[in-house]
Amino acid sequence: MNIRSRGIGIRLPLAALSGLLAGLLALAVAELVSAAVRPESGPVIAVGGAAIDRTPPALKDWAIRHFGTNDKLVLQLGILAVLALLALALGALALRVRRAGAAGVLLFGIVGALAATSRPDSTSAADALPSVVGALAGAVLLYVLVGRLTAPVHSMAGPGGGAPEPGGAVAGRAPAPGQPDGWDRRGFVVAASVAAAASVGAGLLGRSLNGSRGQGAVASRGRVVIPPPASAARPVPTGAVLHTPGISPFVTPTTDFYRVDTALVIPKVDATQWRMRIHGKGVSRPLTLTFQDLLGRPLIERDITLACVSNEVGGPYVGNARWIGVPLAGLLKEAGVRPPSRGGPADQLVARSVDGMTIGTPVEDIMDGRDAMLAVGMNGEPLPFVHGFPVRMVVPGLYGYVSACKWLQDLELTTFDAYDSYWVKRSWAKKAPIKTESRIDTPKPFARPKAGTVMIAGVAWAQHRGIDRVEVRVDDGAWTRADLAAADTSDTWRQWSLPWKATPGGHTLTVRATDRTGRTQTEERTPTIPDGASGWHSVVITVD
Repeated sequence: MNIRSRGIGIRLPLAALSGLLAGLLALAVAELVSAAVRPESGPVIAVGGAAIDRTPPALKDWAIRHFGTNDKLVLQLGILAVLALLALALGALALRVRRAGAAGVLLFGIVGALAATSRPDSTSAADALPSVVGALAGAVLLYVLVGRLTAPVHSMAGPGGGAPEPGGAVAGRAPAPGQPDGWDRRGFVVAASVAAAASVGAGLLGRSLNGSRGQGAVASRGRVVIPPPASAARPVPTGAVLHTPGISPFVTPTTDFYRVDTALVIPKVDATQWRMRIHGKGVSRPLTLTFQDLLGRPLIERDITLACVSNEVGGPYVGNARWIGVPLAGLLKEAGVRPPSRGGPADQLVARSVDGMTIGTPVEDIMDGRDAMLAVGMNGEPLPFVHGFPVRMVVPGLYGYVSACKWLQDLELTTFDAYDSYWVKRSWAKKAPIKTESRIDTPKPFARPKAGTVMIAGVAWAQHRGIDRVEVRVDDGAWTRADLAAADTSDTWRQWSLPWKATPGGHTLTVRATDRTGRTQTEERTPTIPDGASGWHSVVITVD
């Protein structure tokens, strides 16, 4: 191998490393600049949000099914992995065409800027700054580092004044120690080390500043005192809570309550600055409300089970909590709204979140007497940030994507013909009442209980209709009626259990529920798209 080939072999991985360092600096500087703009304007968050918006529903469901609430972390790690690979490639390209590599970094900055300014919650061209400034820093660094790999070291010329060859070595002489093929080894190491340190420092400072931006919101939540409700939830009936090991608790702890949304950065809204408008078609008296306005109104407290449309048969995205808030129907009536059944011109209420999410709810369902509310509390405390503080919607009987807008800031009356909300634009149904469903919590799939009496238990739900009976089948045998726990309200799930004399061998346990309208849960398996999954839940176990 000649000296020039050996030099290229050494420089190529270093050029790729230069691209990686340039990418790291670009992201770190962007994080720092986003602290001066807003955290959501950072390129990873902006590109991630754009990716979520353009993800096919089937792929989104797959991600939720396999990664659960970690789906957003997986997405961000995936974006970082792709950026790392592209940065390595740009570094290698820059060794051949120095300006092309730097231009590639700038191109990715433009992509990030376009993603940031096109987000639904973007209100300023300043959202482009983090990506642009970060890309400029990364492009300059890549140009400088690759320059250290390509610039000849003229001091290598001998006493006779021999001219360096194109690769930087003097004709007929080997490169000096520490200067293989004439590139500036010491200059590269120094520049790379400084860049790495600067990237780490800028990234940590940016992350710290972004974290501190929400302190006002955290403090405002800490000061919230929710008044006693004018209409308290009735006590949970004796016998509504079963103590069977492995069954879902009747009230889901707040920390265990499922979370499914598109927010890569949890919005932190200062309750003292929060405002919400009620306006639109058929609104004769538009309202603008503050958080204190809501707290000053008569509050209702209710136990309500929520369910996500992405929940597969037997899945975990359903939970029961005690909510407290302002009746939504009363607010709409105060604004002069009439339901369509009484001649009102609007049949859809579009709720808008501070992060740009839009959710459309049938006006008729809100005003038909059910306990739809603007919730301010959950399980005896102010709403957690992840569940929508300071205010979110809760409408019993409807899947969350058509009823449960978090971080609420605007309510607009319109029609389903005039406007398609976020998920409707992505192939989901405009109206989605929750289907009658049931789940086996215990035994778990593939469990190996001992022969003898085994307790089969779980939950069933049909919000706003209520559960009338639950039946269990072992293998292909007859359906056996399970013991139902006492009912709370028609808006909450119901626990059930069945003692079974288990015999050795493999068995399939299946459950189905019937609601109070007489409708039995269908056996037909359907996917979550477009209006929720259906089918009987089964588990396979082996009895020893």
